[in-house]
Amino acid sequence: MEAEHRFRAIISAVEIQGTVRVSNLAKQLGVTEVTIRRDLGRLESQGFVKRVHGGGINARGRSYEPTLTLRNTVHAEEKQRIARCAARMVTEGDFIALDVGSSTFELARCLVGMRNITIITPSLLIATVLANKPDIRLIVPGGIIRPGETSMIGELSQRAFEIFHVDRLFLGVGGIDARVGLTEYNWDDTLIKQAMLKTAKQVIVLADASKFDRIATVEIDHLEIMNVLVTDQPPSLILAEALERANVKVIVAD
Repeated sequence: MEAEHRFRAIISAVEIQGTVRVSNLAKQLGVTEVTIRRDLGRLESQGFVKRVHGGGINARGRSYEPTLTLRNTVHAEEKQRIARCAARMVTEGDFIALDVGSSTFELARCLVGMRNITIITPSLLIATVLANKPDIRLIVPGGIIRPGETSMIGELSQRAFEIFHVDRLFLGVGGIDARVGLTEYNWDDTLIKQAMLKTAKQVIVLADASKFDRIATVEIDHLEIMNVLVTDQPPSLILAEALERANVKVIVAD
């Protein structure tokens, strides 16, 4: 397996499990333990993991926001399954909002062939995918471009989302926790999400299992704000019970 693929697999394992062992990774990836130790050393130098005896642990604090480039490569297959499932919820004539994020980016790609839909998004990357499609009416709010995410933030963008009432909002999040609810890493992004939530008729959260039982920096809203959660794996028992109490429909994408 190429080094880049091993790095992604190791980062993914650390994100989900918190702690990984050299012996287990070597068996899973089909390489020697010496190779895994070398990989962990390189990832530690880049700030992704912290090496401990026999393995590695997550070195990133709650305020760390993975780059969009990294998020697009981690859990890519799972996000594509989630996106295909979510795309089936969009029907002709819909007015939808697509939040910034790697899962919503995959959803945008699934919607390219749709007819007679209107889409508003703060993501310039998503806008690029959907631009010049004759059967899609695309709205991009004004505002300030946030570097890295290439998304629109600021008061002008907030105001745009407050005046448009959409049928469905497809929302991305940094974490989902039974007690805290939905959280995100960046305050400016959170303000845009909260503006979108105010006027959405239906809220559909797209989140792979790595987001479960995680609390990011900024609280977006409680679980009750969601109508549907589309994911790739069933949530943990505690989170599943909290979602049921909040009347959230959980759909696990095949």
